[in-house]
Amino acid sequence: MRMNEQRDIESPSQNSEPPSNNAWKNRITGIWNHTTAKLIQTLPVEQVAQTVVKWFSVSEDRVKEILETVRAELPTTEALLIGKPQAGKSSIVRGLTGVSAEIVGQGFRPHTQNTKRYDYPSSDLPLLVFTDTVGLGDVNQDTQVIIQELIGDLKQKSRGARVLILTVKINDFATDTLRQIAQQLRKQYPDIPCLLAVTCLHEVYPDAKADHPAYPPDFEEIQRSFAAMQPTFAGICDRAVLIDFTLEEDGYNPVFYGLEAFRDALAELLPEAESRAIHQLLDEEAGEKIGNLYRDVGRRYILSFAIAAAALAAVPLPLATMPVLTSLQVSMVGLLGQLYGQKLTRSQAGGVVSAIAGGFLAQAIGRELVKFIPGFGSVIAASWAAAYTVALGEGACVYFGDLMGGKKPDPQKIQSAMKEAFQSAKERFKEVK
Repeated sequence: MRMNEQRDIESPSQNSEPPSNNAWKNRITGIWNHTTAKLIQTLPVEQVAQTVVKWFSVSEDRVKEILETVRAELPTTEALLIGKPQAGKSSIVRGLTGVSAEIVGQGFRPHTQNTKRYDYPSSDLPLLVFTDTVGLGDVNQDTQVIIQELIGDLKQKSRGARVLILTVKINDFATDTLRQIAQQLRKQYPDIPCLLAVTCLHEVYPDAKADHPAYPPDFEEIQRSFAAMQPTFAGICDRAVLIDFTLEEDGYNPVFYGLEAFRDALAELLPEAESRAIHQLLDEEAGEKIGNLYRDVGRRYILSFAIAAAALAAVPLPLATMPVLTSLQVSMVGLLGQLYGQKLTRSQAGGVVSAIAGGFLAQAIGRELVKFIPGFGSVIAASWAAAYTVALGEGACVYFGDLMGGKKPDPQKIQSAMKEAFQSAKERFKEVK
């Protein structure tokens, strides 16, 4: 009887057509959707998302307060560039910052009638502040007006060190106006050092097609002109240096000829902290150091978002927390963008997340599916979510840092930073419950 009963139970599967894959898929989907809907009713995900985003939104006043505190500790150098047009002032900015000519041009903003200003890397956290004179040498310009504007600028309180940089082309001896301005500024502010930068050396090379010689150049015309120019500024300038900062398309190598000599002469005139900052800026790892300066501020926010992500990911509801985490992470990237001077809409921030996440997206889905493992799945998901949020934040800092430096974001560099941050953060958050 039992054998017959067993045969009767088994016979339908043996004699009937198996249900189609679509039928089973639809059935499972229906059960899943019903269960998920019930769970969502008991756990208001949207409300949680809005609440958490509100918790970790940082007001403009708070951002300003934090940046003001950091800025107060920065060794900022204010460089007042005085020279005629085409005398190499913008080239000095390029040499000290490493950014392109286009970025330098866009960075300057009107400051007074006869000056414009450029904060590098940003006005929130400037390491270098350049003030450039406009129209110097123009016969229609009133020299006394320019002098009064510069004196008025120097009267303003400064947190960092100041230096005057006079730029003169090697073959320009019509320097009376420049000397008059520098002389009056030094009379008013004798404690502010002054550096004479003699530029455009290639214009007097004996062979117009010649490349830069070994530094310092030993061409007779350069040595003669340099020697004749220095007495003109005796008692005004504390140091004098020969430089020739060109564009890549000009064909001279190196592009920033005499940069090390310029750096050393400038550093000798500055206090220790500012001098060290100048050397670090011109170090091989200059871009990385500036990026780290911003990341130190950004990490204040990244950690908060990571903790929130871990708390939300611990909810035992596969996939339902994804919108919440995505919302948090997009908010975080938008905030980091503001830190780096990038004003992003929520949609644009989401685009940045998609652009830099790369292969991590598939792992994010895997993180959610691991919640199906009874008992410890949610704990794994929580630590993973925190680590991934940290990695995403670090990747965003690299992305925005490249943009700030006028570079095209490097996907390999971003992915490398994310992987390193992810592995480190996993250890840090492995005890998240």
